[in-house]
Amino acid sequence: MGTLTSFSFSAVNLRFNFSPIFRERVGVQVFQSRKSKRNLCYLCRGAFSKDIYREKFLRIRCFSGSNNNNSNDGDYSQNDGDIKEDSSNTASSTESAVTTASPPEEKSVQEKRTSSDLPPSVPSRPPNIAPLGSVYTDFQIDSFKLMELLGPEKVDPADVKLIKDKLFGYSTFWVTKEEPFGDLGEGILFLGNLRGKREDVFAKLQTQLAEIMGDKYNLFMVEEPDSEAPDPRGGPRVSFGLLRKEVSEPGPTTLWQYVIAILLFFLTIGSSVELGIASQINRLPPEVVKYFTDPNAVDPPDMELLYPFVDSALPLAYGVLGVLLFHELGHFLAAFPKKVKLSIPFFIPNITLGSFGAITQFKSILPDRSTQVGISLAGPFAGAALSFSMFIVGLLLSSNPDVAGDLVQVPSMLFQGSLLLGLISRATLGYAAMHAATVSIHPLVIAGWCGLTTTAFNMLPVGCLDGGRAVQGAFGKGALVGFGLTTYTLLGLGVIGGPLSLPWGLYVLICQRTPEKPCLNDVTEVGTWRKTAVGVAIFLVLLTLLPVWDELAEELGIGLVSTF
Repeated sequence: MGTLTSFSFSAVNLRFNFSPIFRERVGVQVFQSRKSKRNLCYLCRGAFSKDIYREKFLRIRCFSGSNNNNSNDGDYSQNDGDIKEDSSNTASSTESAVTTASPPEEKSVQEKRTSSDLPPSVPSRPPNIAPLGSVYTDFQIDSFKLMELLGPEKVDPADVKLIKDKLFGYSTFWVTKEEPFGDLGEGILFLGNLRGKREDVFAKLQTQLAEIMGDKYNLFMVEEPDSEAPDPRGGPRVSFGLLRKEVSEPGPTTLWQYVIAILLFFLTIGSSVELGIASQINRLPPEVVKYFTDPNAVDPPDMELLYPFVDSALPLAYGVLGVLLFHELGHFLAAFPKKVKLSIPFFIPNITLGSFGAITQFKSILPDRSTQVGISLAGPFAGAALSFSMFIVGLLLSSNPDVAGDLVQVPSMLFQGSLLLGLISRATLGYAAMHAATVSIHPLVIAGWCGLTTTAFNMLPVGCLDGGRAVQGAFGKGALVGFGLTTYTLLGLGVIGGPLSLPWGLYVLICQRTPEKPCLNDVTEVGTWRKTAVGVAIFLVLLTLLPVWDELAEELGIGLVSTF
């Protein structure tokens, strides 16, 4: 933005000199006004005498970088609201001229004309005028004014008046008060009294708003802030927020976001293959095993030694990637019937699980909380279904001697990482197989285990994760705050997640901590079965991420804790 470079003030002339960059960004217009002093902008309040400010004042309008007025910096004859010189007022000694920065020739002519019109007894700066410093503080452009100029476009006051007259009324919603709405106060929140069933009133208001304003605004039904009592018809009191469509709706996916998503996907493929190679640890060369397991190892081994193990690592990599793609497909299939747009998934690579899942953003406003719960649960349920199928099939194949050549040896303590999955493995493989130093399992067991663990992490009720969105839609944003604090505490203490609790908690804090934005209808609660589904899912997540301590593992026969 440009800056205010110079300023001069006299009894008969008020001149603003702006830098060329400022004139490109901000257009200065002067027009007639008969409004009282209380309606003047803060730039003019107190700067003019009573006879002057009732006639003329300064208005600043941001043209977003338009250069259309560059050639007319000193010419006001081309605008409807510009001042035209009145011959009857020119001769008056009390005349006040307001101009913008003019070319040098015009400036000299104006100064000569002003000095010639003044009587000899009138000094150029009367003693009762405040010094320049005190006046400049009244006109300085502070951070709040700059934020207003650069912030999102606000609702047009003329549209607000039209909407109040045409949209609201006795039969729908009687407006009693207006407040700012939105993150930066760019919208209008209408408070008042509801005159019917909230869902029917909201549907009627949306239809009428489209007829009056077209596709210009979005109308939100939210709970009335700081309401002292519930609605007499039952449920919370509601208010209606109005935001411009371009301000309230998410922007489209940009080119660089597509590039980042593709790069992350290839990195996830690499981390999945690496997981498949690491699962064959009993077959890898000793120098490779030492490098990945010994913390004191410094010199990396020859990576060509890993090439023979890539082919055998691909089935496990395919399983991990299949769970990720199936998860995202569940989201898209649930969003399509509701006409909700989703962004391209941003996969997060991880060498322990193959991937931490993906970040998928909503690219359109959700119509209601039921839609939010449905889309949020569809992905984890799809991914969990495929993961659990692979996990069970892998356990069954692990006991089949016909596929003994495909089995891999893993430490039995691996099954202590999950109470739920450890119990299922113990029931399927038996006590003798589990109560040993190593366990022979099929690679599908590892793929299913990693898929279920990744799904459980993404279903944690915090931030913008799938679990956080589901809890926010089912129980409200207040419940999400309580669930989120509890989840952060459990992750920080290592109660859930085991060794992955810290990296996952940092990932959520950095990338996924912000809750989802409100729906258009953010008041109507979801059905009982959706709340039950969310509750059961959170309970299964805790059982999946809760590790088994040594005493319980020894008693249940999950892994070989100690030998005698």
